[in-house]
Formats: sequence, structure tokens, C-alpha cells
Amino acid sequence: MGSCDVVAGSAEEARSFGRLFGAWPPIGTATVKAARLRPGAHVLDAWCGSGTSAIPAAEQAGPHGVIDAAGLAESSLERRRAEDEVRFFAHGTGCFSLHPDGRVHAVVCEAGDPLSVPAGTRHWFDMGPRPEFAVIRFFEKEDGWVGDFTGDPIARRFPRLDALLVPEAAT
Repeated sequence: MGSCDVVAGSAEEARSFGRLFGAWPPIGTATVKAARLRPGAHVLDAWCGSGTSAIPAAEQAGPHGVIDAAGLAESSLERRRAEDEVRFFAHGTGCFSLHPDGRVHAVVCEAGDPLSVPAGTRHWFDMGPRPEFAVIRFFEKEDGWVGDFTGDPIARRFPRLDALLVPEAAT
């Protein structure tokens, strides 16, 4: 049987998904507790992954805190996976850039969109400058999430999600 991983882009979604799926390991909470954040803190969580530290940081910093969580270095690297990458966007927006056969196709996904990236397809994901999304991912095997990074910096040559979302009248 396959497994399911939930990636949430806000503290509220993460808490609800975390309760439902048990997705947030205690190490993120322990890390933030050790940092002794004060209410209103401004935190940069680089390499945030699925938010295991960013979400507890947002809770501890409170409504006046600012948590900038980014996985930009990893998300902007082209990769491929050994199995189909199947996702359902439950909330928010993100962009998958697919790179089959030497061409790049940007697929902007929004709430309600399913997406399946075939196994072996070169791709990268852009969560935008201020990530706000929740995605349910389905796997065939427990290690299905492991990416094989190609080492190709091609993603740097293409527009980011925020540029793709600019209304036509503004261009």
C-alpha cells in the first residue's frame, strides 16, 4: 500500500493536517523550544522542507510574528523520481515546471487541482516567495519521495511563480 505525505503552507493548515496524519515530528517543536522565540519574533527558516520547524515557530511567535520559510535552494533544483509523483492541491498555489524531451512546461496548480508527474520526468517545484499552500502527496513506496537531483541549474533561467501570476494588464 502507498503512503501519503502532507505539505502545508500555513500554521493553521499544518496543525489540522498534523493532527489528522501525525505528520509533524517532535524534533521541529524541540528545535523551536530551544530557540526561545519571543512573541513577535521574525524568523527565517531556510531549507524549511515540510515546515516541521516553521510551523511551531509561527505558533510561538504568535500573530505579530513573521516566519519566512523557504526551501528555495532545494525547490529550484531540477530532479526526477523513480515513481509517479501524484499530488492534490488542497489549498493555495504552486508551480511545477516539467522538463520532458528538452522542453519546459510550467503548470500552475491551485486548490482543487490534481497533478501526476510521470516517473523519470525532470521537473522542479516553485512554491513562490511567500509559500501558502497545502498539498497531499501519494506514494507507491515509503521512499517514493526521494528525489534524484540532476545537477542542471535550468530552473534559474525560467520565470518564478510570482512572475507567472502577474495579471496581463500589469505586463
